[in-house]
Amino acid sequence: MTAAVATRDSAAVLRVGTRASLLARTQSSQVADALAASLGREVSLVTVTTEGDVSRAPLATIGGTGVFVGALRDALVRGDVDVAVHSLKDLPTADPEAVVVAAVPPREDPRDALVARDGLTLGELVPGSRIGTGSPRRAAQLRALGLGVDVVPVRGNVDTRLRKVRDGELDAVMLARAGLARIGRLDEVTEVLDPLQMLPAPGQGALAVEVRSADEELASAVRTSLDHGPSRAAVTAERTVLADLEAGCSAPVGALAEVVEGEDGEELWLRAVALSPDGVLSVRRSASGPTDDAAGLGRRLAAEMLEDGAATLLVGAPPPET
Repeated sequence: MTAAVATRDSAAVLRVGTRASLLARTQSSQVADALAASLGREVSLVTVTTEGDVSRAPLATIGGTGVFVGALRDALVRGDVDVAVHSLKDLPTADPEAVVVAAVPPREDPRDALVARDGLTLGELVPGSRIGTGSPRRAAQLRALGLGVDVVPVRGNVDTRLRKVRDGELDAVMLARAGLARIGRLDEVTEVLDPLQMLPAPGQGALAVEVRSADEELASAVRTSLDHGPSRAAVTAERTVLADLEAGCSAPVGALAEVVEGEDGEELWLRAVALSPDGVLSVRRSASGPTDDAAGLGRRLAAEMLEDGAATLLVGAPPPET
């Protein structure tokens, strides 16, 4: 593989692997356009169908959120594509040796959004209202707010979920604001939720651009073209919390890191929460540290949360979110 990489024609078409959904293709097209502009190469999209795209079974029975990643990574390792684009929150926290996240482009707004009937906000929905979400993190935090709403499990793409509100099957759905922004559907959002109410998933709103580890020249070019230091630092801190809690993507864990102005310049402020599935119990902590020690900050915060009993909340957690 190394020899083939070394002799690849630099003018050859750069193949960017993407899932088939509208959101995935939109995200990948944005990455492809940026690579074409910065590298001066022709770039094409290659659609890869994953098990998570075609199966309607609960994610827990088909392998969790990794089912949205594995097929793309396999295509990358085989050489069917040169670059793979993922929603970063879908990545397992343990990266395989054969691939590397070459870039984390500038992150979209990571907050969660509500799309409700009649333009209602979360606080305006009456007790008993049916709110759809496929996320145990969102479900647990909704229950913790004590609003008396009925949390309904839901899967499917953005259009499928929004249609359930339009058709009256649900009173509202919760989605990542970033995804709605990327496909031009922000006009349907009735409320963007404050992280004080709803901490987003680690890595939410960010993209991961992967290449083969052996393709060092391409990895360097992609990193130089697309990588955004503050975004990478933030998601590194968040995902380190997730990894050190040994929660994977399968537990009600929220985390958000932001670059803020501290007394001695820029620093990273990290907040995280682990909840019981019913939202009754939670461990919530925050900490700050230098932007160049994002992983260390995440490890320290996770250690504090474990000391406070976070691990006991995550036993028997519900299926992963999507």
